[in-house]
Amino acid sequence: MLERLNFNKETLRELLTIALPMVVSQGTFAVMIFTDRYFMSQIDPTHMAAALGGGVACFFSFCFFSGLFSYANALAAQYLGAGEKHKCPKVVVQGWIMTVCCVPVLALITYFVSDIFSVMDHDPVQVELERIYYQILMLGIVVTLAKICVSSYFAGIGRSRVVMVCDVCGLILNVPLAYAMVFGHFGFPALGIVGAGISTLIATGFAFLLFVFFFYRKAHREEFSVAKAFGADWGIFRRFFRLGFPSGVELFLNVAAFNLFLLMFQSYGVAQGASAAIVFNWDMLSFVPMIGLNIGMISLIGRFVGSRDMRRTDEVVTAGFVIGLSYSAVLAFIYITFRFSLVEMFAPPQGDFSEIRELAAFMMVGLSSYAMADAIIQVTGGVLRGAGDTRWLMNASVTLHWAMLVAQYFIIRVFELGPRVAWLAFVALIFAIAVVFVMRLRGDRWRDEKVLERVMVE
Repeated sequence: MLERLNFNKETLRELLTIALPMVVSQGTFAVMIFTDRYFMSQIDPTHMAAALGGGVACFFSFCFFSGLFSYANALAAQYLGAGEKHKCPKVVVQGWIMTVCCVPVLALITYFVSDIFSVMDHDPVQVELERIYYQILMLGIVVTLAKICVSSYFAGIGRSRVVMVCDVCGLILNVPLAYAMVFGHFGFPALGIVGAGISTLIATGFAFLLFVFFFYRKAHREEFSVAKAFGADWGIFRRFFRLGFPSGVELFLNVAAFNLFLLMFQSYGVAQGASAAIVFNWDMLSFVPMIGLNIGMISLIGRFVGSRDMRRTDEVVTAGFVIGLSYSAVLAFIYITFRFSLVEMFAPPQGDFSEIRELAAFMMVGLSSYAMADAIIQVTGGVLRGAGDTRWLMNASVTLHWAMLVAQYFIIRVFELGPRVAWLAFVALIFAIAVVFVMRLRGDRWRDEKVLERVMVE
């Protein structure tokens, strides 16, 4: 692989131009979730653990559809690179058609998943809070999916600043609204975790309306022939589903494995659940912006695959590693050096925090150790996804995640080992995924000309 690495300042600048607004955009999502959990921590640890459990269950419920519709990024980029601009907005329309068709399925998922909390040995008070928070978030999930589709489209055509503007505006509305509705300020009643969920719905709907505004702006409408995009296009629809389906299955099964691991980990007790919530909050603030780099990689790789320019593809890979590894190295240093201070930010006003403090600080060491492996995963995954290698990604990633879950079952349930052992096993998974992804990137299968031709077939 080293002989293919080709550093080019212009390509690095181009990747940053797309990726940095997406980093900001993904960062707004992280800040929204982080803020909700921080506000919950100021009530008590049970509320904070409930916000984590309910939020993870919500994402688990729609993550298949999120993985499917977010592939609009690669599709739009590939059509743009192939010189078929008029097909780019058709990708959005096909995604919206699929979103509407998914409503009955999402309703059934909400009905059945609402009872999952009561069978995971959680505290009864936490169970009820998790259920309420989950159901509120699921009420707006159709809007969330429609927003994912159109935001992925704008990233794919290189208009990531549009995504940044819409998501930042949503954040600006969400944070003060959540503060007011959680604690009862500015004339609102104190709704606690209910207020956190409602404010998230309102902010998501507002951001989606902004995306629709940019989609129908005159300049964009004329450049991409938006008026001709409406209606079913079965060629694009089939290609969307064929390439996006493995991404959706991958995300669903991986999140399912992570969710089940997290629920098993929380069964150690409230202190252990709160420790996990704290560490994954900091993990999210580092990991989610890295997804912005991943999205930028998908966009540029998809564009150059569409135009069959593999030299530029190699330059994007090099630029991605430079950015990702540099960023994650800084984060690793911060996490391990200031781990106690970062954990203590979530200390409640009253009560003994010592057990949570010690365990969470230990887990922060693990977080710092896998930060750079995470960066490698995001870069290599972005390359392979942008090139349409979604089926291999699904098989490899799902196999590793579920092998970890089986190991965790024996660690937590069968051998009843402590939370530190369970956490070390999770860290080992991250390193294993990074190694396997790099091995695939080094091979020639994903860049073979005949394979790329099949990727572009409708």
